[in-house]
Amino acid sequence: MSRRLSALKYPNDIPGWIKSFPLLAVVNQQPRKWVIFLLLFLPLSLFAQEREKLEEKRKQLIKEIEMTSVMLSETQQNRAATLEHFVTLQKQIEKRRLLIETLQSEILITEEGISQAADISEALRDDLERLLEEYGLIARAALRSQINKTATLFIFSAPTLNEAFNRWQYIRQYDRYRKKQARLIVETQKMLDERQAWLEVQKQEKGSLLESEENQAQLLAKEITTYDRLLADLKRDEKRLAGELKDKQVAHQKLNAAIENIIREEVARARKESRSPEALEETTRTRDAELVTGAFEQNRGRLPWPVSNGVVTGYYGKHTHPTLQNVTVDNNGIDIRTDQDANVLAVFQGEVVGTQYIPGYNYMLIVKHGNYYTVYSNLKEVYVKRGDSVTLRQAIGKVYTDPQTNTASLHFEVWQEKKRMNPLTWVGQK
Repeated sequence: MSRRLSALKYPNDIPGWIKSFPLLAVVNQQPRKWVIFLLLFLPLSLFAQEREKLEEKRKQLIKEIEMTSVMLSETQQNRAATLEHFVTLQKQIEKRRLLIETLQSEILITEEGISQAADISEALRDDLERLLEEYGLIARAALRSQINKTATLFIFSAPTLNEAFNRWQYIRQYDRYRKKQARLIVETQKMLDERQAWLEVQKQEKGSLLESEENQAQLLAKEITTYDRLLADLKRDEKRLAGELKDKQVAHQKLNAAIENIIREEVARARKESRSPEALEETTRTRDAELVTGAFEQNRGRLPWPVSNGVVTGYYGKHTHPTLQNVTVDNNGIDIRTDQDANVLAVFQGEVVGTQYIPGYNYMLIVKHGNYYTVYSNLKEVYVKRGDSVTLRQAIGKVYTDPQTNTASLHFEVWQEKKRMNPLTWVGQK
C-alpha cells in the first residue's frame, strides 16, 4: 500500500485537511514491526517439531520401563533369579536415566518456547498500541474535517476531469488504507490472544514435565539403592555364579558348534549345486537365493525384532561379567528378556535349514535368507521343520521359561555364511 501511494502523483492543490492526516507520514515508513516479528513464528514451529520428537521418545521410554518393571516383579522374590533381576534392573536404570534426560530436554525447549512466545506477545502488544494510536488519529481527523462531505467537494471542484480522477483515486486509496488499519487491529489482537493462550498451555506443560522429572528422579534413587544391595548379595554368592557361568559357557560352545555345523553343511550344499550342470543355466533356485540375499541386505537396520516385547540383557561380543571380577563373557548374538511363553517371530522370509536340541539352550532353529542365516535358540517349542518356508513375522516357536528363575529369554544371532554379525545392527530400533 505504501509503495503504491508513494508512486501516486498527488494533486497540486490538496486541501489542508488531507495534508494533516497521518497517511502521508506512513507513505515512506519502513515495513510494519508486526510483519517483522511474524518471522519469529518460524522458530516456534521448529520448537514444536523438536518437542514432538522428544515426546515420542519419552513415550517409548515409558513403555519400555513399564515392560521391565513387569519383568522385575517376576523375579523380585526369587533367589535363583537374582542375577537376571540384577541385569534387568541395570537396563531399568539406564532407561530411567534416559527418560530423565529426555524430560530435561523437553523442559529446556519448553522454556525457550515460552521465552520466544513472551517476546512475540510483547511485540504484538506494542504494535497493537501503535495501530490503535494511528487509527485514532485518522478517526479524529476525519471527524474534525467531515471527510465525506469535504472529499466530495474536493473532487468535484477540480478544474479538469483528469485532475478530478486523480483526486478520486487518492481519496479511494486513503479509504482503503483506513479499512486496512482496522483489519490489522483485529488480526493483531487475534494473534495476541492466540499467543497468550499458547503461552499458558506451555507453562502448564512445563509444570507437568517438572513434576514428572521429580517423580522419575525419586524412582531412580530407589532403584540405585536396590541395585547396590543386589550387587553386594551377588558378590557374596560368586562361587555359585561362577559355576553357573561355567555351565553356560559349555552350553554356548555346544550351541556354537551346532550352528557352525548346520551352516557349513548348507554352504557346502549350495556351492555344490552352483557347480552342477543344471546350475550353469542359472536355475530359479539360484536366482531366488540372490534376490533374498539382496533384499535381506537392503533391510539392514530395519528388520523386525524376533519377539513382540523384550529388553536386551546380553549384548554381542566380549563383555565383562556384570558381577564377577576379571571374568569376560563372549556372546555370539544378543539375549532378549521377554514375556513368558512369548512367540518367536521370523525376522525375514526364508527357509528353515536346521533344528536341534542343545542342553542349556533348549531348542535351536536356523532360518536361511540367501547367504544370511538367523538363529533362534532357547525355545520351548518349534512350530516349523527343516525345509519349511517361513514368511516375515511368522511365528516359528515359543520361548522357554526357566521354572527356577521364572524368566523367559531368547538368544538371537545373525550370520553371513560362516561370519558372525551383531544382530543389533540388523534389527530396527525398538
